[in-house]
Amino acid sequence: MAVLTRYLVPQVRRDLAKKMVFVAGPRQVGKTTLARSLPGAEAGYLNWDVAEHRERILRRELPPTKLLAFDELHKYRSWRNYLKGLFDNRAPGQQILVTGSARLDFYRFGGDSLQGRYHLLRLHPLSVAELDLAKPAELQQLLHLGGFPEPYFGGSETEARRWSREHRTLLIREEVATLERVHDLGNLELLMLRLPELVGSPLSMNALREDLQVAHKTVANWLQILERLYAIYRLSPFGAPRIRAVKKEQKHYHWDWSVVQEPSLRFENLVAGHLLKWVHHEQDAKGRDVDLRYFRDTDRREVDFVIVDGRTPQLLVECKWADVAIDRGLRYLKTRFPKCAAWQVSAVGTKDYVTPDGIRVAPAMELLRTLV
Repeated sequence: MAVLTRYLVPQVRRDLAKKMVFVAGPRQVGKTTLARSLPGAEAGYLNWDVAEHRERILRRELPPTKLLAFDELHKYRSWRNYLKGLFDNRAPGQQILVTGSARLDFYRFGGDSLQGRYHLLRLHPLSVAELDLAKPAELQQLLHLGGFPEPYFGGSETEARRWSREHRTLLIREEVATLERVHDLGNLELLMLRLPELVGSPLSMNALREDLQVAHKTVANWLQILERLYAIYRLSPFGAPRIRAVKKEQKHYHWDWSVVQEPSLRFENLVAGHLLKWVHHEQDAKGRDVDLRYFRDTDRREVDFVIVDGRTPQLLVECKWADVAIDRGLRYLKTRFPKCAAWQVSAVGTKDYVTPDGIRVAPAMELLRTLV
């Protein structure tokens, strides 16, 4: 597998000088590799899933190293109180890094006892900018293999599909079983199989409830679990007083876009992942109040993605598979917010131009390589 210094490493090193650092993200996205790549981390690395390491953690027989790197510690129910005591009584210069494949900001079990003691950074899959891709064929490879390091650097679509199936099984059978109270793992796995077919459209709880023959509350709970474990993420609609936007319907996307079979929807999911990666980096590393939304109004005009800063849209992005006319939803929203940057990007198109009203039409690579 190729060696790549992940984009969060410089920020992790800066933050470790001040506070504990939590690095969260999907299973097998590269958190452990990132942690162990830091100077001195190998000697101070402890994984809760390894019995010998777990005993050392519980007995507080920790390595005498400057940097302690805890992996999957959130599976220990008292992990926050454990870290609070460790941090408050640390020796001068002691650094603490914690990585986990779940929402570390959520699994707090009775209040956030660590408030003000840590920085949270979310690690995303590989992207155009991080890999420094430049050729259309390279974007297609990323689209087909997904952005997780093992299948991407493996270079085989067959092996990538096998990895994706195993990844889903491990998520359900290990992560969910360890962290959540779910008795019907079979139907939860059926939900995970169904969701990729629904990418890009407002998600109907009632339709899912009928498909799986379970209660509405159960479906809602399962979707929250999949979000907490970094399997999916949901986008809320963007609304403003001068546009008739929908208020409640959410769209969802997958951290592993390779699970989406329909090419144009997989491409839309890839773009969503790239935009969310940039948004999370702005939030986590710079403290900005930015968010990723989508637009859909009662007249069925849509724009795939809207990045907002506070309540003001900063970037509009519409995804198309090939070169086509400007989307009417994008044109409409651009007229409502003329100062907002607007792009229509394509997966295989070649046209690159700016319309009189300021909409940039270009191959997706032109936008994606300006992100993170």
